[in-house]
Amino acid sequence: MDPARGNNRLFYEVGNRGGKSMLRTFQKAKNSPDPETEADFGDGALMNQGYALLWMGWQWDVPDGQMRMDMPIATDNGKPITGLVRGNFIPNANAPVQPLADRNHRAYPIDDPASPDNFMTVRDRPADAPRTIARSKWHFVGDSGVAADGGFELGRIYDVVYRARDPRVVGTGLAGTRDIVSFFKYDQTDANPLPNIHVAYGWGVSQSGRLLRHLLYEGFNEDEQHRKVFDGVIDEVGGAGRGSFNHRFAQASRDAEQFFNVFYPADMFPFTDGPETDPETGRTDSLLGRAVARHVAPKIIHIFSNSEYFNRAGSLIHTDPAGTRDLEPPADSRIYFISSGPHGAGPFPPTQPAGAAALNNPVDRSPVVRALLQDLDAWVIDGTPAPPSRIPHIADGTLVPTEKAGWPVIPGVKFPVPYLKTYRLDFGPDWEKGIVGNEPPKTGKPFVGLVPAVDRDGNSRAGIRLPAIELPVGTYGGWNFRSPSIGSADQLFGEIGSFHPLARTKAGRLASGDSRLSIEERYTSREEYLAKVSSLARQMIGDRLLLPQDLPDVVGQAAALYDWATQPARK
Repeated sequence: MDPARGNNRLFYEVGNRGGKSMLRTFQKAKNSPDPETEADFGDGALMNQGYALLWMGWQWDVPDGQMRMDMPIATDNGKPITGLVRGNFIPNANAPVQPLADRNHRAYPIDDPASPDNFMTVRDRPADAPRTIARSKWHFVGDSGVAADGGFELGRIYDVVYRARDPRVVGTGLAGTRDIVSFFKYDQTDANPLPNIHVAYGWGVSQSGRLLRHLLYEGFNEDEQHRKVFDGVIDEVGGAGRGSFNHRFAQASRDAEQFFNVFYPADMFPFTDGPETDPETGRTDSLLGRAVARHVAPKIIHIFSNSEYFNRAGSLIHTDPAGTRDLEPPADSRIYFISSGPHGAGPFPPTQPAGAAALNNPVDRSPVVRALLQDLDAWVIDGTPAPPSRIPHIADGTLVPTEKAGWPVIPGVKFPVPYLKTYRLDFGPDWEKGIVGNEPPKTGKPFVGLVPAVDRDGNSRAGIRLPAIELPVGTYGGWNFRSPSIGSADQLFGEIGSFHPLARTKAGRLASGDSRLSIEERYTSREEYLAKVSSLARQMIGDRLLLPQDLPDVVGQAAALYDWATQPARK
């Protein structure tokens, strides 16, 4: 409100599919698409430090009620452009109509429902040969749906390729991000309401983290006057990928998961911040290559959950493409793995999401994220290096193939879990121009992905082990299997995390055949447990991975899980 009271820093959130998460994560506020009340703004932590907070719509196709950018439609000198678009879905419910677009987003308009280019296929696994469904057996529903005679089978992979028209210039999302941040940072005219901004940070979660990775890779951290845009970037749970953010008929919402959104251009070489070479093609590249060459590279922090190693090719950000050796990040990059954490924290008390085989994972990494923002700021402003990366490594046996992870025996739980196989994808000869020729793409040899090794409790050995993980009352994961009720029960259910509680008593453990020690065999009392939790949390403060003011949050989270897990009703 008063720029003179600011700290000269701009904090920009790339909204995930048009939403806002900054105030919830950094100010402990409730979720709100249009914050107005005191509860919407939380404790005001960023504001009290003097940050200017910024959001901008950067997608054209988000659902109503979300922040949207009105992107232009590309034409060929005024003539309409058409091209192939692929809808991909795996039904989880017996709905008669399935969407062409992702997650209730807007679809590109169908050019001609009767076009011979339109076809539908079905298969059971991503690498299976697809079976074409006769054109007479399916039809479009309105502008954005599709139906099939007899309906769709649960847990199978369907692709609908159709000739669409009127592609949006999706890359304006990248250019707009660059330009709005550059404006607030550098414009000295009366048009700029924040004339004292000297430093800009970008933060994005999941899809939004991938957008920041894409922005850096394609050179958008340099504005049109050749100045640096973001001084620091936090890519939270973006995995090793980028996305459909700058090509013709791009669907920005699409990602690439183990059993969802199959074969979209998300996890594409290169993956690492520093140079790496693809042994199949001989190509050498890096995420930050353009930014480094132009002297506009930011300090960058990557935050991973356990989920990114199973769903988002996570290990490829710090190994070679063949998965044979570790590649340490460059001096101005850090990678922090939140041990056994979920992609997004589930509710507490833990519940079993519809369609999932296990309880959700309620462990919240937000306190660590808040500390890492402060570390990034000290790194940029004072030159104080951020804490060393915390990641699993091939060299010490903490990053391994799934079958060698060291899984415990938990009654009714399947191990090892599957993981995303990241294939080299061929979208056609004009892909470098941003034009898709092969839809779906041709698949080549996969890159080699690895996962974090686990301890005897099934929790990841490496990374930042929050007290709830270091002193567990269960096995926590960034993965969850699909329930048999929705088909393909041997595959992962999106990016939902899982929680498998320990037995409360030794007798209960022995009766079930659980290899993990029970709670009563680990902790003599609640008081002893909380004393250990507090000690670990204080150690995290000393390591600059937790803020002193967030100590009660971390202790409280572990205490709540302990109390829930030790209820007498549980055996």
